[in-house]
Amino acid sequence: MTKLYTGIIICISILLSFSCSRGDGTVIRGEISNLNYQYILSTYLSSDTLVIDTIPVNNNGDFSYTVDIDTLTTFTIYMNNYESAAVVFADKGQKLKVNGDANLPDLIRVNGNEINDDLTLFKRQNQDLLKQRGQLLINFNIDSESDTSQVNTLNRNDDIANLNLLNHELTLKAEEYIKENPTKLSSLILIGNFFMNSDTPQALERVLGYIQGDIKETKIANRLYTYSEKLNRSAEGAILPYFQLKDYEGDTINSYDYNGKYLLLSFISSSGVESRETIDLLKNEYEELDSSKVKFVSVYIDSDIYPVDYPSHDSITWTIVPEKRSWGSDIVDLLNVQYIPFNILVRPDGTIMERNVPSQEVAEVIRKSIDN
Repeated sequence: MTKLYTGIIICISILLSFSCSRGDGTVIRGEISNLNYQYILSTYLSSDTLVIDTIPVNNNGDFSYTVDIDTLTTFTIYMNNYESAAVVFADKGQKLKVNGDANLPDLIRVNGNEINDDLTLFKRQNQDLLKQRGQLLINFNIDSESDTSQVNTLNRNDDIANLNLLNHELTLKAEEYIKENPTKLSSLILIGNFFMNSDTPQALERVLGYIQGDIKETKIANRLYTYSEKLNRSAEGAILPYFQLKDYEGDTINSYDYNGKYLLLSFISSSGVESRETIDLLKNEYEELDSSKVKFVSVYIDSDIYPVDYPSHDSITWTIVPEKRSWGSDIVDLLNVQYIPFNILVRPDGTIMERNVPSQEVAEVIRKSIDN
């Protein structure tokens, strides 16, 4: 049976090799070190359909992939069972080279056309920062597989602080590049990489303001402008967008139900240390507040199982909303929630007061607002 299984795998690999090398289309070839599997995966959109191809890799990490495309296409190359990924931009008939380390995907070099060459140059100019960030991310994976002792927790907190600092420095470098290269597609890509997930819409608006020329009419630019508008709709100072949810009892709640009251929307998970800590902290805050003037709603984003299992000892006294669609739910998209736990505080007049407010500071923030 084992021999039969091995033979089937070999046959599939041969067929995939033929399918990925047919024709005279676009060719992506290269060498990637530290691969744990004898294949990598390529995904791209073709006529609104997600195409997934398996690309055989030899013992040296060499691969060659031929694909027929008619326009500029974004390929995502996944390595080591989706643990890391690199992005390749290719157009019809181009020959591209990919080289690097699967453990340091931010430093993988792609060459063969202007956009890839420009992005590779940016990586080289900021190699030290990217390498430091990559090593920190490796450390996070190692820590998550080890015990959670106090020493490890302290080390992790230091790593998070360093990671935030590195991300800030890289964002500044990216903005500098965008400002100096306002007509290049690579600038749009860097905006997507460094400013799309920002909680500060002003930063995204600012860097989009640098863009000039024909690239303003591209699909990439249009997507960024559209996202910027959405970000502004859920930014601090904006009116809370209308939403409708079903609570744990199946009752309908609407955003206008909380008019005239402070509202804390907390996005959490039923599992995970940080979400558990958030619940405990919010309980303490809730006890300090007047429940006739302040309302809490916790939205559970659990992607693994449904219905959500709530531990009985949570004893949450405020409204609970289990989101069936998890990260695909309307409320997550509407309020631009990128991670959990995440808290949004809304004023009685319906304006968004603060995004990502620390759980242990909710009562104090509300008291200061009332005093003012």
